[in-house]
Amino acid sequence: MPASKPAIPAYLLTGTTRGPAGAKKNRLYLQHASALAADAAAKCLQNAGKTADEIDCLISVSTSGIATPSLDARLLTDLGMRADVLRLPVFGLGCAGGVMGLARAADMARAEPGRLVLLIVVELCGLTFRSSDQSKSNIVAIALFGDGAAAVLLSVPADRREAKLPMLSGWGEHTWPDSLSVMGWSVEDDGLGVMFSRDIPMIVANQFNYALSAFLDRHSLVIEDFDGYICHPGGAKVVSALESVFGLAEGGLERTRNCLRDYGNMSAASALFVLDDSLANAPGGRYLMTALGPGFSAAFCIVDIP
Repeated sequence: MPASKPAIPAYLLTGTTRGPAGAKKNRLYLQHASALAADAAAKCLQNAGKTADEIDCLISVSTSGIATPSLDARLLTDLGMRADVLRLPVFGLGCAGGVMGLARAADMARAEPGRLVLLIVVELCGLTFRSSDQSKSNIVAIALFGDGAAAVLLSVPADRREAKLPMLSGWGEHTWPDSLSVMGWSVEDDGLGVMFSRDIPMIVANQFNYALSAFLDRHSLVIEDFDGYICHPGGAKVVSALESVFGLAEGGLERTRNCLRDYGNMSAASALFVLDDSLANAPGGRYLMTALGPGFSAAFCIVDIP
């Protein structure tokens, strides 16, 4: 389940001081998101020992640009996939898209054992910077956000006794009522404008535990059943709030903080980077994977690492 480490996109190397208008930004999104997603998918397939023509379902998750035909349709040709691949483009989940995308992919894999489902998540958050917007939110966003892509291959083996692999054993989400203004994009003439509330850390501190407890109850689990956490790095204050909720010391979500330090908040892709690090380096056990996104929503996955 490897993540694709992002190269510096060409649009950040142009040396221009004025950001492109909305239409030009979206053309750059289509060009670079397609290339970065294809790279992540190719690495994922190579690591899994699979070829593109073996894929049965393709899910693409992205919220930082608009693509019609969708990114998955563009990737069919780029990757050499079959014409009968089932496609599912997912838009609008923002930072929660990586965890929610895993859940959607797991549902599709579970529906037909043996089916190979490829999830591709790509975000170019750097394109959302608008030079005409001098607001604090816009400045903070460009300092916080990054670009990246990740791909995950999921399947339910016909023979469950096959070689031990990481497993998703449960997933779910919670959307708070009357919270549409907490996080999202506004559509402006010069592109997508960032929209997030300064109250997000407080929401996490005061309300996240209720959503988490309800999810755990549905799966007959308690927080003590987990050996660790795989959390989306939404920002330093959000990470600190999550550490408090989980009863961890400051810095306890080390892999989440490392991802934020090394790559920034890559929106939906970030959680999969933390997952990649955890699969490679964390001890075996049961882990809780979480992310927050527009809605305002919390996404959860239960990850068992052998």
